[in-house]
Amino acid sequence: MLESTVESSMVCPREIHFRATVKEKHITMTQIRLNAARLLASAVSVALLALAPTVHADTLQDISKQIKQGQHAQALEQVDKYLAGKPKDAQGRFLKGIVLTEMNKPNEAIAVFAKLTEDYPELPEPYNNLAVIYAQQKQYDKAKQALEMAIRTHPSYATAHENLGDIYARLASQAYDKALQIDSSNSSAQNKLALIRDLMSTASRPGKASKPGVQVADARPAEPVKLAEAPKPAPAPVAATPPVAAPPVAATAAPAPKPAPAKAAGDANDEIARAIDMWAAAWSRKDVKAYLAAYARDFKTPAGESRAVWDGERQKRITKPGAIQVSYENLRITVDGDSATAKFRQHYKSASLKTSSNKVLLMGKRDGKWQILQERVGS
Repeated sequence: MLESTVESSMVCPREIHFRATVKEKHITMTQIRLNAARLLASAVSVALLALAPTVHADTLQDISKQIKQGQHAQALEQVDKYLAGKPKDAQGRFLKGIVLTEMNKPNEAIAVFAKLTEDYPELPEPYNNLAVIYAQQKQYDKAKQALEMAIRTHPSYATAHENLGDIYARLASQAYDKALQIDSSNSSAQNKLALIRDLMSTASRPGKASKPGVQVADARPAEPVKLAEAPKPAPAPVAATPPVAAPPVAATAAPAPKPAPAKAAGDANDEIARAIDMWAAAWSRKDVKAYLAAYARDFKTPAGESRAVWDGERQKRITKPGAIQVSYENLRITVDGDSATAKFRQHYKSASLKTSSNKVLLMGKRDGKWQILQERVGS
């Protein structure tokens, strides 16, 4: 069960409350955190709104207070009214996801956070909160994939790294438990399972210091970051650097502007790897819209059928009942200007099929994004 916490509240017995911060260019949002004992939701800090435009900040601040006070129905009504006038606003949509999570409406919250990952893929927070909900539902593989996306988006995002460690602990517990079901005399598995369970239970014991894997965040409020009315997704999220002020220029003669340096091939490799990550993640979570968006308008269909026919066939296959898991390894990328070739080993698993095959994606840059132009199985 998720619980709201207020930054100024005391730590309740048998629980540890966390507050995470978002640095640099990312939206200052309160995170929903995992810990090894149970899942907790943080309340939205007033610091989130300190630098937002006054009118909007007042509205969002009111919603934040309602969430802290447990007035979830009123908060949802308020945030829906706010979003009716600003449907693209990331802060408002993120707040709605938190309210729905607090109201125990996980499927609706998943829809909100998943859409945020589509519209603002450079933000790690929605991926993190998706992972929390998936973990509550014991869908640990999906939680793991979401956290890996958060980390790829923002490699220094400590919250996601810690949460991923907690997910690994849960998966290890399941694996050791399964080993003991097969061989109850396996003393090595017994010892390891006991260690994992002790790790997961220690955080909830009052009066005990947290182990390194379960760290209580600093209680000081985060330094807020101003949010634009509709943040635009960046094709290759990187840690933001402070803008450098231009030196004063004499009024009589302005220096000629220097051409922007060409983008390094390494940057293109990162963008392509991230595009493939998002493609595989969308496929795994059966998000047909995001999956099809990975393919360019001029995508060459395998059998020469129309794009509409191919899209329809893919939708039928992806939306069949049952979970899908798609992963890959040994990614190799060759870039030639705005064209690239990506080769990797793909692993696919569903209720009725488990395969591994070599995959080749021919990719091109379209409207600033790397998209799939052709897809082949084999080397």
